[in-house]
Order: sequence, then structure tokens, then C-alpha cells
Amino acid sequence: MAFTLSDEHQAIRDAVREFGENEMAPVAEEHDRDHIYPEEIRKKAAEYDFVAPNIPIEYDGAGMDKISSTIVTEELWRADPGIGSAVGSAGFGSDMIIEFGDEWMKEEWLPKIANGETASCSMISEPAHGSNVAGIETVAEKDGDEYVLNGNKMWITNGTVADVGVLMAKTSPDEGHRGITAFLVEMDRDGISTDKITNKLGIRASDLAEVIIDDVRIPEENVIGEVDRGFYQLMEFFASGRTSVAAQAVGAAQGALDAAIEYANEREQFDQKISEFQAIQHKIAEMATKVEAARSLTYRAASQVEKNNQDIAAQYSSMAKYFASEISVEVADEGIQVHGGSGYVTDYPAERYYRDARITKIYEGTSEIQKNIIADQIL
Repeated sequence: MAFTLSDEHQAIRDAVREFGENEMAPVAEEHDRDHIYPEEIRKKAAEYDFVAPNIPIEYDGAGMDKISSTIVTEELWRADPGIGSAVGSAGFGSDMIIEFGDEWMKEEWLPKIANGETASCSMISEPAHGSNVAGIETVAEKDGDEYVLNGNKMWITNGTVADVGVLMAKTSPDEGHRGITAFLVEMDRDGISTDKITNKLGIRASDLAEVIIDDVRIPEENVIGEVDRGFYQLMEFFASGRTSVAAQAVGAAQGALDAAIEYANEREQFDQKISEFQAIQHKIAEMATKVEAARSLTYRAASQVEKNNQDIAAQYSSMAKYFASEISVEVADEGIQVHGGSGYVTDYPAERYYRDARITKIYEGTSEIQKNIIADQIL
């Protein structure tokens, strides 16, 4: 039940924290304000194996375990959720390629992702289908030795910057979730167009787009895994993905807590630092306790994912994702309260952590969906 980080895990944490403090935090406000995608930071992070750390060593990756990857994600988001999201999401879809892709897919694309040469994306959500993966309407019709894809994908991270993506489409439209197939799609193919989404509340440095797929032809060799098995393949990664979002939430919460502590130790009212007032001390105590509880649950979920205990991992990853995302918003909100009026302006990072934390309650399954999953597992 207890969990202690190894010396290796501690070393990874120290390295990512140093990178975040030196390379990310100083430019965070600028990237957020101007919606700047941090391509150069992503490339530099790749030099330290912080981009897609799950990619195996034989494909130029770090081959990190799930605990290590969780630590990397947490620390990137602690430094700045917006840039952290951009760096940490650069390998979206790589798990599917690693587990189910043909060797040529792995050899061609995994090293490019791990080395920071390009980003990848995962195209699942649609305008009318977010949490309901089984309801997607994008179709792939067989035509000789090719598939013809048509559809509309929405809220696609890295949609305008990725060179390759994993796309889910219906190959047997009447079969519901039993008729979905995963495809590897090069983003420069004829018929693919993207529209960058910029009017976001938070994580503004992260690229987000709508992707239009209009008569896109891809060879049948681009099928990842088995035809009509894409949904089941995808299910194998939900526990890992939700644990990663829990780590994002913990990182954002810790960043908000750090900012609140720093401000409380600097700001003076009534001839003393506000950190000396019991009201502020109680807020900090409550924030710190919630962050540590969320971190412990997240690491426990990560350990179950690493052990491949699928049923247990599904339960704990949903618990971690639900709890961590909820407390992340709570802690960030209290962080603004500690700052007072200063927390409501962009001169301090408190408001940015609040805006950035909010997305963790939505993607990879909303808090409501997580509670459904948890209840199903328990009952």
C-alpha cells in the first residue's frame, strides 16, 4: 500500500524540475498570452528524454516505466501547464503504435517523436462525440488496397503541428464500438485540413485544432492492429491516459500551491507577512494536504498500470483522474484567494494555474464519466 520513490525516480524528478524552472517558467506568461506553441522547448526537452518517455530504447526513446513518465508529466505541469501540455502531448498516439503498430510504423515514426523532430496526435473526439467514443461518425471505406476516410475530428491536440496521427474511424458503421479501426495517418495527405482553435480558457501554449478529413486515401498497410478492433485496442490505454491526466492535475495544483506560498511569504499587511495569519496558514495547510493526497493516489494508479493489473488499474486511474482534477481546480482557486486582488491579474501566475487546471476535469473522460467507471468497478 505504501509507495516510495526510488533514487532513479528522484533523479528524474530533479532533472525535470530543473528543466522546467530554467526553460519553461521564465517564458510561460508570454507563451500563454500570445498562444505560442513551444516548438524549440519541445525539441530541447527531447534531448533530455522528456518527450514521449514511454517510447522504447530501441526506437531512440527512454523506455521509462509508468511511474517515471508520471513524474515527468507532473513536473512539466508544475513548471507551466500550457508549455507542459505541449511538451508532454508530443507523443500522443505513440502507445497505440508501440503496442499494435507494424514494425515499419515504429521504425519510421517513433524515433522522430522521441527526438523531438515532430509531434504526433491522436484523432478520436468529434464535434458530437467526446466521451462517447463508440459514437464516432468518421468512416473508412475499403476501396481496393486502400481506405477512403471521411469525417470531422474536434479538440485534437497537436492537430496543426503534428506530421502523423492515429485516427479512429468506423470500418463497420452498423456495428457500433465493434466496428472501429485505428489508422496511422500522415497529416500531409491530400484531403486533410486543420483549423487551429485559439479561443481557449487555458493551456494556450498547447496546439488544439479541428481536423477535416475529406476523401483521404491511405493504404491498407496503415491499419494499426486489426480491422474492427480499434475500440478494444484503445481501451487498453485509457487507464494509462487517465493516470497521465491525474499527473497533470497534480502538477498544476503543486504549481499553484508553490505560487501561493511564495506570495504569502512576501506580501505584508498590517505590518506582518500574510503567511503569519492563521487564516492563510489554514488555507496553505488544506491545499498542501489535498495535493499530497492526489499525488499518492496518482502514483498508486501508475504502479497498477505498470503492473498491468487492468481491472485494478482501471479503477484507480479513474479515481486518480477524478480526484486530482477536482482538487487541482480547488487548490488553484484557493491560490487566487491567497493572492487577493493580485491573483486576478496576469502579473502573477495564480490566475494562469486556475485557468489551466480546469481542462483536467474534462478531457480523457469528464469527472462524471470517471464516477460512472468507479461505481461500475466497485458495484
